[in-house]
Amino acid sequence: TCIEAQDEDGFVMLTSRVKVHQTSEDGTTTKIAVELQDGHVVESVLMRHEGRATLCVSSQVGCAMGCTFCATGTMGIRGNLCSGEILEQMVHASRILAEDANIVEKKDGTRPDLIRNIVFMGMGEPLNNYDNVLTTCRALINRRLWNLGHNRVTVSTVGVTSRMRDLTRDLPEVNLALSLHAPNQKMREAIVPAAKGTPIESLIDALDEHMMALAKRALLENPQSSSNDKEDREFNNVQRVTAMEGDTSTIEAAHQLGKLCEGRQLVVNLIPYNKTD
Repeated sequence: TCIEAQDEDGFVMLTSRVKVHQTSEDGTTTKIAVELQDGHVVESVLMRHEGRATLCVSSQVGCAMGCTFCATGTMGIRGNLCSGEILEQMVHASRILAEDANIVEKKDGTRPDLIRNIVFMGMGEPLNNYDNVLTTCRALINRRLWNLGHNRVTVSTVGVTSRMRDLTRDLPEVNLALSLHAPNQKMREAIVPAAKGTPIESLIDALDEHMMALAKRALLENPQSSSNDKEDREFNNVQRVTAMEGDTSTIEAAHQLGKLCEGRQLVVNLIPYNKTD
């Protein structure tokens, strides 16, 4: 069984447990394998920054999108995580941070790192587990629960256009990231099978709609804010591009990506490709 602990009344506090966790030599990154109550294992990644931390969480066991370069994509889909199982990844990561704080002496009196950002960029396609991911996001930004800032939660998708628009309707406060991986339709279809029948233009349009809804909400909540208010304006849609050897890493591809982003308020994350077995 995966049940980790019970209180004196026999109440189960967590349904999952940390099977193993491993921290990089420089201490900035911890990879966490979390075993669920059904025996399946998902991964989350804890990334430490100056005085804060970001947690990358999984939303599914496996993935149905079939991206040719992704280890999870080769597994196929095995199941969705409920919102509690997603949130428990944050509990486990927070405990690891607390343990670090007890081990490492803080000579300068600084506070221990806290998880300030959550990104749905682990195993699975978050928007294919829409209801549970939506419930999780609402819990994360709820002031009586996890109390994260709206712009500290990012949902990443490989491109489920209808669900991107659902998220804009249901929860425009959170950031939306698109795993683009290629700057044109032909290249994208070659490495992202799910891209067939979903033109890049429709994905970019969905990103634009989310950005407009996000900016409109921010303006309604704080009409006196100026464009120079960085803290209030730190909400950007994100494009994630995996840098793989070949056609997608050429100068021509870079120019195509630049053209695609022209005139838009976007953050482009260029991610080094790590080969899988």
